[in-house]
Parts: sequence; C-alpha cells; structure tokens
Amino acid sequence: MTTAKESASKKQPPAPRKKTINTSKAKAEPITEPAADICEPCDTLGASLARHIRYGLCRDDHDPEELFTAVGESVKEQMLDEWRQTRIKDNQYQQKQVAYLSLEFLMGRALGNALLSLNLTDEAKAVLTDYATTLEDIEQVEHDAGLGNGGLGRLAACFLDSCASLDLSVTGYGIRYQYGMFMQKIVDGYQIEQPDRWLRHGNPWEVRIAHKIVTVPFFGHTENYVDKHGRRHHVWTDTQNVLAVPYDVPIPGFNNGRINTLRLWKAEANDEFDLAEFNEGDYAEAVATKNLAEQITMVLYPNDASVNGKELRLRQQYFLSSASLQDLLARYVAHYGKDFSQFSQHNVLQLNDTHPSIAVPELMRLLLDQYELTWDEAWAITSESMAYTNHTLLPEALERWSVPMMKYMLPRIVEIIFEINSRYLEQVAHHWPGNIEKLTSMSIIEEGLEQHIRMAYLAIVASFSVNGVAGLHTQLLKDGLFSDFYQLWPEKFNNKTNGVTPRRWLAYCNPKLASLITRRLGKEWITDLSRLAALNAFTSDKDFVKEWPKLSSQINKP
Repeated sequence: MTTAKESASKKQPPAPRKKTINTSKAKAEPITEPAADICEPCDTLGASLARHIRYGLCRDDHDPEELFTAVGESVKEQMLDEWRQTRIKDNQYQQKQVAYLSLEFLMGRALGNALLSLNLTDEAKAVLTDYATTLEDIEQVEHDAGLGNGGLGRLAACFLDSCASLDLSVTGYGIRYQYGMFMQKIVDGYQIEQPDRWLRHGNPWEVRIAHKIVTVPFFGHTENYVDKHGRRHHVWTDTQNVLAVPYDVPIPGFNNGRINTLRLWKAEANDEFDLAEFNEGDYAEAVATKNLAEQITMVLYPNDASVNGKELRLRQQYFLSSASLQDLLARYVAHYGKDFSQFSQHNVLQLNDTHPSIAVPELMRLLLDQYELTWDEAWAITSESMAYTNHTLLPEALERWSVPMMKYMLPRIVEIIFEINSRYLEQVAHHWPGNIEKLTSMSIIEEGLEQHIRMAYLAIVASFSVNGVAGLHTQLLKDGLFSDFYQLWPEKFNNKTNGVTPRRWLAYCNPKLASLITRRLGKEWITDLSRLAALNAFTSDKDFVKEWPKLSSQINKP
C-alpha cells in the first residue's frame, strides 16, 4: 500500500559488507539465518552467475529454466549480506516490528523488480550478453509465484514492497502453496483448470530455514487442573501435530539497503511414513499421515462447498496463524525473555482480511498456556497488538465457522473464543442496557440450529485498529455493516486507501515512460508519488504531450 508519502531521500546501494560477528549482549537470531548454507555474495553479478553455472550445473550447456535459476540465485546472492544485516538490526527492536499475516501474496515475477530495487538492471543486461540471451528473455522464463489470486494478494505484495522502500521493519507471513490456485487454459471457448505447478523447477528466491521449524496442533481434547496457588491451567493434549517449515523470500527496498522478509510456511508430517505398514504392503496407509499434513499447503483456496473443503480451509488459516505467532513470540523472547510488558510497544500484527483472524485466540492460547500469563495480561497484549483490514462489504464473504467443526479440530481455541465473547458482551450490555437484540446481533457466536463463529466480529473486538481500503468503503463499514461496533468503539475505525507500488507498476513495467518522467522531474518520484503532480507544468510542452501516449502503452509484464 503506498498511501503514505514515501521518503524521497536517495541512497546509493551500499557496498557488500564483510561478514561480521555480532558482539551485542542482546539476544539476536544467528547471523546466518536468512542465508543458511549459502556462500557469501560475490563482488559482481557476473562472477556470481559464472560460478552458479559452472558449479551448479556442472556442464557447459543449459536450458532457459536452468539459466533463469542461476540468474535468480546470483541476484539473491547479491542481497544476502544486507538481508542478514537487516535481520540483525531488526532483532534489536530499534523500531516497531510489523507482522503482516495474509493468506495471499500475489508477488508476480521477482527478477525484474529485484534488479530495479538493487540498481542492477543495466549490469544484468550486460552480463547476459555473454550467454547469448537478453534480460527480457530470461524474465519471461520465470513463473509467477502461486501465492495469491486477486486484489487482496496484490495489496499484500505492494504493501511489502512499499514498506521495505520506506525502511520499515515488516515481515510478511503466508503459506507456501505447492500448486497455487490453478492454471487456466481456454479450449473451444471453455475454461479448463489445471494444477499450477509453479514450483516444478524450484524457486531460486527462497531459503529453507530448518532451525525455525515449529509445531502446529490439531484435534485432541483439553484438560485443566488447579495448581497449589489456586490458579487454573489448561492443557491441550492428544493432538495431531503438523510441522510448519519456514521458507524465506527476500523483499528488497528500493536502493536503500533494507531487505525485508516474506516467510512462507510449508506443512510437513512429523513422520514421513509408517515403516511397519509399508513393510506389510499397505503402502497407501503407510503415507496417509504425511499426505494429510501436506494437504494443508497444497492448494490456495480449496473448494469449501464440502465439509472436507471447509475443514481444510480452516486448517490452513490456523496453520498460518499459529506458526507465525509462535515464530514472532520466540523472536521476542530471544531478546526480552518472558517479560511481555513491552510486547505491544514493539510489535503489531496486521490481519489482512478475516482469513488470519483466528490469530486472536491463538495468541491468547500461547500467552496463557505456554507463557502462563493471566487472562487480563494476555488480553491487554492481544488487544493492543492486533489490527484488522476489512476488504469487503458483503456479509456472505465474512467467514463464519461451525462451532461443532471447530470444537472437533481446535478445542482449546473454541474455549478461548467463548471466553472472549462472554467478557466482550458485558461491554455491549453496559453500553446498551437491557437490549437483548444488540447482544444477539453483536455476539461473536451466531445462534441457530448450529452455532457459528463470526470471524470478522472476533477481529474487530480484539483489534485496536480497523480499516477499510477506500474512503467510501470505510464510511459504508461505519454506517452499515459494522455500525454497531462503530458506535461502541468509534476510535478504532480508520481508512487506508489501497495503492500500488510505483516501482513495479511504472518504473519496471514501463521503463521508457519512467525515463520520460525522470527527464522532467528527476528520480525522486519513484519513492514519492506526490511529485508526479509536477507533470501538470508540462501540459503545454508539445514534445512531452506528443511523446506521452506513444510510451504509455509500452509495458513489460510485471
């Protein structure tokens, strides 16, 4: 999102730094985390590419996919030192840390945008002439990352790009879908859907971070007991656990040395297969647990017309939220220990639509059950850290989950949601005394033949900020869909108009038009779109007016 005015200060890309040892007493993550098992960057892009081709392919010939992979690895290698230094700095909590939770990140192709941000486009063009190809040809080989579907995902991608360019510490958290949504083909006028195997040839931008794997629980049941101090404890036991494996993708800021991170979670089973069943010849059952776990991150937006589809989508949302929060809390504890008094001062969790709103009870669970905070302490942290972006006015698009289904899959989470609702309804009753209709309509729990949990309501109740994505949209939220909540908490509601990054959608998409603008205004408009207003001064410039329409249609595919 680029609604905030972006810094116009220009910095030259810093020279590659030598590997240093962190001597601070603060508990930062290991210096090698973003680049585990990868060598230090070479001095030049050309030297790095030559090494990847010589030692990665181990032969003189290569196909376009292999050459693209080598180029991608080489460009990533140029970011490793700054990526590492960014992480070290952010682990000192020198500025507020933002965790952006989204079920979608429609990133598009990464190569051209990365070269632009790193000021390496001209160097890459020159280097590739030695391999009898062009940058444009290599860019066309890259597959779109199958991580998003539409506007919500593109907003998330632009948001990450813009925040990195503003030198803000933002970590995107998403799911590493194996197949994305689908690949579309038109046959005889009809849409044919096929799996989008975007990872078939690997992804040169990602780094698997094996030492940051976390465990996400499902199913089981809860037990409770009272300790000798009279305090009640809850235990979620007999769970079926799934491993969440992080894959990090660099998000470079524009010419400023900051490399933020998009952390994508892949689901893996605790055990690959049952050896005894396999040896007995029951091959399908031997790998059933593995297949069940990996289904979670198989496809973006599984069809939820069936009960199984609904369960899978809920598992995806909880998997994303739990893994991300465990990662965030572990990072905080590594620096501050188990003193959570400063957590909300240093962290904010942005929920991109209702999909990750289950993060609300999950954060409460972790603080209550794992770190043994009191309810009031945990709720204060949660309600001061959560922020919610609403993307739609359609009530049917606001997720509602069956209480029986959620009790079966996430029993401890349901207990916490009911407790949140009970305490929240006391506030509603105080604001509208004796108004049973208000209590019913505003309850997080929707009554009926089968109870449902209104996830958007849960997000609003727990968040300190609720925003729409356009002025009119936000006003309609306040006047219509969420009017009761606005009356109860008017201070929570605000607007953040959707925007797009000028780097990808102008500087990269249409370099010739960008060059025309730069010749008139200088390069500062690339990080400060308000400067484009100065183009009004050239409306009488005949050469400019004649050249503009010719260049406006000459775009690259982003």
